[in-house]
Amino acid sequence: MLSLEETVEVHAHAAEHKSELAKTPTRLLVSGMLAGMWIGVGDVLMWSAAGPFIVADDPAGKLVAGTVFAAALTIVVFAGSELATSAMMILPLGAIRKAITWLRAAGVLLGVFFSNMVGAFVFAWIIMQTGILNEGAAGEFYASYLEGKIEHTPAELFFRGVMCNVLVCMAIWAAARLKTEIGKAVIIFWGVLAFIASGFEHVVANMTTFALGLMGQGGLDVTLGDFATNMVFVGLGNLVGGGLVVGVAYAYVAGKVGRGQEPASDAGDDWRTNAKEVGVEE
Repeated sequence: MLSLEETVEVHAHAAEHKSELAKTPTRLLVSGMLAGMWIGVGDVLMWSAAGPFIVADDPAGKLVAGTVFAAALTIVVFAGSELATSAMMILPLGAIRKAITWLRAAGVLLGVFFSNMVGAFVFAWIIMQTGILNEGAAGEFYASYLEGKIEHTPAELFFRGVMCNVLVCMAIWAAARLKTEIGKAVIIFWGVLAFIASGFEHVVANMTTFALGLMGQGGLDVTLGDFATNMVFVGLGNLVGGGLVVGVAYAYVAGKVGRGQEPASDAGDDWRTNAKEVGVEE
């Protein structure tokens, strides 16, 4: 397992990879769209698998939802794509370590965020064509799920966003410390299960949810104002949870490591490998 100091450097180098990718905007767009799609796959899987439990008011519903949604972040990390919520931790760490500038970090994050959104809307349109949410328990769960998000206050959205990305970025932070794919998959699973089963808010997952609603799925009166409110307050909450509570806190605990200085440990080249994986694959 990598030390805390080495893990900060892993993420700082990952921020450099993201910054390099952003120099070719079309590559960043496609990578971000893929992540938006993979998270949307998690949404649809959750509504389909947990729908019968939720409709039947079975207490196991939230547990099932969290268990299956874990597939989304696992695919993002192992298949390779750029996700805004994890970038909210990684890019600030890169700026703190002076691997990239704060302005560059903000620009890349916005690029990833809107690329995720494009992917989510394209994916939502395709799901509309399949008709799989038009009837049955999956459709009922989706409609109630979206309705709940519209009813939350801005403060609730913000703090649920904070807690969501504390758990998501904890998983990404811890996965970078581990040396095996199995270990990475396990910690990602537990982090995602915790945030879904608890009812916290993930801004990229909500992109697909609202995109479907705006296209008429669920029969609810969803407005662009509802969508914008969710994106702003959940997005800010995610940024605080991932960037401040996890990223800045661990950077402080790890202490200072000079840029260009390779961390010393018995981990060999594992920290370089993890940096490449985090930078390119999630």
